[in-house]
Amino acid sequence: MSTSFEIPAKRILSSAQLTAFQSSATHNTLVSYVEALNASVVGVKLNDPSESPGINAILSLLDIIEQVARETPPIENKASRFGNPAFRSFYDKVQALTPSLHADLPGLDQNATPELSAYFTQAWGNRERIDYGSGMELNFLCWLVCLEHLQVVAPSDHTALVTRVFWKYIQIMRVLQSTYWLEPAGSHGVWGLDDYHFLPFLFGSAQLRGMSQSVTERANPNILSAAGHKFVRPKGIHDPEIVEELSKDYMYFSCIQFINSIKTASLRWHSPMLDDISAVKTWEKVNSGMIKMYQAEVLGKLPVIQHFLFGSILRYDGPPPPASDESHHGDGHVHEGWGDCCGIPVPSAFAAAQQEREPGKRIEGPGIRPVPFD
Repeated sequence: MSTSFEIPAKRILSSAQLTAFQSSATHNTLVSYVEALNASVVGVKLNDPSESPGINAILSLLDIIEQVARETPPIENKASRFGNPAFRSFYDKVQALTPSLHADLPGLDQNATPELSAYFTQAWGNRERIDYGSGMELNFLCWLVCLEHLQVVAPSDHTALVTRVFWKYIQIMRVLQSTYWLEPAGSHGVWGLDDYHFLPFLFGSAQLRGMSQSVTERANPNILSAAGHKFVRPKGIHDPEIVEELSKDYMYFSCIQFINSIKTASLRWHSPMLDDISAVKTWEKVNSGMIKMYQAEVLGKLPVIQHFLFGSILRYDGPPPPASDESHHGDGHVHEGWGDCCGIPVPSAFAAAQQEREPGKRIEGPGIRPVPFD
């Protein structure tokens, strides 16, 4: 195990570097880890009871993060439908707490704390832009990879890492998204299946594998029963009763319920990718497709991976960045194509929902544009 740690930094600024990354050891580590976590939750419901000292310590750490969020209310910002500046206060508090939080993780080499802290703090969103997307979600996955590398958790913890730890992270992110109106990163939740996330749908479809076998036809074509066991097809996401029933135990349906609670239009309109996926016949095919899609649309996209942080555990071993600074932004990254990276600010869906709850009030001003689900 490495005893020489370093603060992770960005390394990738070009398509050539991205291509090299896709055949690198770090890329293989990430894909293998996603596949291992995915396999660990096939057929498993949420709130899996398995625990270990490492899992319990991480959950306690996440409880503190949630408490910080709830103790840092949004500031008065009615003139804007964009991210609430109070998020920066939350972020700064988390950053200040992070070293002490890691000190409580069992067996952790404290020399690794600065390296781990980089992934952990940036997993909650971007402080300056007040936005969140699949790249920040990837930071949380990297944090888990590092914790396992450092033996805070073990392969035997994989199921609980998904059903307890990762799901707790998603629940906290929903608090942050709804409290601070985090904007979707990219031009509009780009490379997320909802405005923000990818992995809960990937892991969630793994949970549902085995629940879509063809059995006797019933009156409801979305849900079938045999010997008291329910078999749910992917198109069941369009049935409110099924979504309500299964959201308590399955990540995928919980995410669909969450989207429906914020956006009132048709799923086809505001979440066309999820709508398209619902036509797939089995959860096995959905799940295998999700893994391929994650490699292509998250790990294979320069606008995401140019923000990826490489350190001593997740190392960069590719070519150096290009000498030319053409297309560089002031914050040290490259813009390739229109709207693929920073894009243009898009108001949070929570802001749109809040406006709908206040009839007669119309928010106007420079930069305010309607979004499709308004």
